[in-house]
Amino acid sequence: MLLATLALLAPSGAFLLQQGIPADPRDRLARRVTPEVEVVQACKPAVVFIQTNGKRPIGRDWFGQLVNQEFSGMGSGVVVKKQGFVITNYHVVKNAQTITVSFAADVDDQTYPAELVSFVAEEDLALLKIQTSKPGQEFPTVPLGTSADLMLGERVIAIGNPYGQTHTVSQGMISGLHRNVPIASEGLQFDDLLQTDASINPGNSGGPLLNINGELIGINSAVDQRAQNIGFAIPVDRVKAVMQYRLTSPEAARTWLGFEVENLQVSRIVPGSPAEEAGLKPGDCIVALNGQKVATNEDYRLARIALPPREKNGAAARVNLRFERSGKARDAVLTPWEANEGMIFQRMGLRCEDVRSYYGTAVRVLGVQEGGPAAQLGLEVGDQFTAVRVLTTTAGRGGNVTPAYRIRSKDDLAELLTPLTVGTKLEVEIFRDLNGDDRFQRDELHRGTLAVE
Repeated sequence: MLLATLALLAPSGAFLLQQGIPADPRDRLARRVTPEVEVVQACKPAVVFIQTNGKRPIGRDWFGQLVNQEFSGMGSGVVVKKQGFVITNYHVVKNAQTITVSFAADVDDQTYPAELVSFVAEEDLALLKIQTSKPGQEFPTVPLGTSADLMLGERVIAIGNPYGQTHTVSQGMISGLHRNVPIASEGLQFDDLLQTDASINPGNSGGPLLNINGELIGINSAVDQRAQNIGFAIPVDRVKAVMQYRLTSPEAARTWLGFEVENLQVSRIVPGSPAEEAGLKPGDCIVALNGQKVATNEDYRLARIALPPREKNGAAARVNLRFERSGKARDAVLTPWEANEGMIFQRMGLRCEDVRSYYGTAVRVLGVQEGGPAAQLGLEVGDQFTAVRVLTTTAGRGGNVTPAYRIRSKDDLAELLTPLTVGTKLEVEIFRDLNGDDRFQRDELHRGTLAVE
């Protein structure tokens, strides 16, 4: 009786033909493959699930020391370069000490460690590099489209990991363009976001928004918690510009090598830098970095941005550089400095370290570049910064209109120096410990000015 009932319920071949549905199961399967299915099949392999652990500052104690709170988080990302570069939202990986990424299990069941190689906080974008033990391993990518010609009502697809439900797919349409959206939790204000009604929930952040051709048109970034089915994405044209000019620029690198490059040729060597110590000279042509061939400017940018300042065991990293000089290939090994350390050296002519002193955290001079701004001011090894003031000139008022900044770390000093133009004058205040008691009692307080280079 049961078999007879099932036979009656099963559609007959004649019924299927009447409905225009092929009788052959293979043809019926092919009929179900819609453009949306094709997009998911093509793009899902490049979408990653991001998990983070770290510590975020929540204030300072009575001694001025930062108080941190441990946290774990999750989000999404998408591979945009076959070498394993992933674009995501910065708020997904902010303050993370460990980052892991995983692909869909049917694509790649391995979990990979990843490193934050650069970020632009005000754009809420970050670039990660997947770490792999297989030299030359390549990863699936999503092609970059354009957001310049998007149409209201155009179909879009989002892939991400809402609430940890990995590789969830949702679809909708472009429901708005050029939206102004504040994100209070991150202190950000966007003025050109895409609006979509594709379901975007916590965990989707950093994942791709795709058009019906399987091209990346945006990075899902924000949800309007006051309404249903309203999500926002950073337009891909903005993402591409931030990637090219900021996320992959040599200035965004975590390491400092002490040389500048134009069209793969060394154009400048900073005296006293790792590059000078390794014997590089202006005119040398870069061929490879750490075994990765460099044939174009983009090759150089990607290889350069991926260089780590430290090995996994905490030791200083080593950079194997191959270059050509007078038509002959040569090799050099550089020991990079951390980016902030190098930038301070290049702009002020000194090396420094973070220390704990009688007065709390401070910055102490480790070395002074001969003939550099610090040397001209008379700074010496052991001097400790107390404050720095940027000297400006305001029409009708003279100078010294900016406040003095308390310098507690190299990062503080680097943050102050970064936006300054060449020649900007700084008033520097340091203590010099004459009797070795680390309390600067009956010691010297020095003030002077220098011009940043």
